[in-house]
Amino acid sequence: MVRALSATPDSLSVDPPSLHLTPEQTQAIIAAIAVVLAEAELTTDKLTEALIAQVGAWTGDPVMPAFQELWPRWRLAQGLAGVRGALCFGPNRGRNVTYTNPRRWLPGFQPENSQTALAGLVKRYLYAYGPATPQQFAQWLAVPRRWAADLFASLATQLQQVEFNGSPAWEVTGDSTAPNIEPQGVRLLPYFDAYAVGSHPRELLFPARAAERALAGGQAGNFPVLLIDGIVAGVWHLNRSGRKIEITVEPLEDLTPAQRHALDEQVERIGQILEGQPHWSTGIVTTGAHA
Repeated sequence: MVRALSATPDSLSVDPPSLHLTPEQTQAIIAAIAVVLAEAELTTDKLTEALIAQVGAWTGDPVMPAFQELWPRWRLAQGLAGVRGALCFGPNRGRNVTYTNPRRWLPGFQPENSQTALAGLVKRYLYAYGPATPQQFAQWLAVPRRWAADLFASLATQLQQVEFNGSPAWEVTGDSTAPNIEPQGVRLLPYFDAYAVGSHPRELLFPARAAERALAGGQAGNFPVLLIDGIVAGVWHLNRSGRKIEITVEPLEDLTPAQRHALDEQVERIGQILEGQPHWSTGIVTTGAHA
């Protein structure tokens, strides 16, 4: 994954020019991150101090707007440092996250070569979400469609084309056995759940009213969704006060007794995960997208 992500095209920056890093500055930050985290687990503040000492005061300039404050300049390169294998999460320190070098978790860690890694990523994507198209893969990975189409073409001997929902799509050669049972059951999926975000065609997963209610400008993940038999059938929201957890479920159709019983089990599971006392009711979710 690290090598594959580092081999994808760089996204066009939407930041103003004053926030851009030069290639030399980016490389200096990433190299320094790998060094200072080689034997340490540092909070953001401590990592900032270490980078200022290692690279220069400019890395700590508060210039990056985020959550009503300004983050230090080095964080413009934080995502790239992650995909290049210089940085990953360490164990939490109280309420603070820490960062470390992935080689501390995985001694001898060495990314694969780019083509092997990209081929592996496409295959894993298709095992999870296929049959799928290069365009859907491009949306999932946030890369240009033409680049994704060329990548699929380079793997022509490892992929096979099929017809899905009346259109051509691709799957891994030999991975053509469909499940012999239909999806069933009730689930409460959280914000940005991988199933809701990655599955296509969207019109099958979010049919009719579900698209209007559970997608935000066509983007999935901005609402927690109620899933019935594999299809989005509503949205939900959680409010917590101490140990009390109030869950509002907004189904798009009336729930059957069996579905309500299944929701009882889902809510109980959420209570166990959050270590609270859950209660749920149906109603209109008034909270906006990604709130």
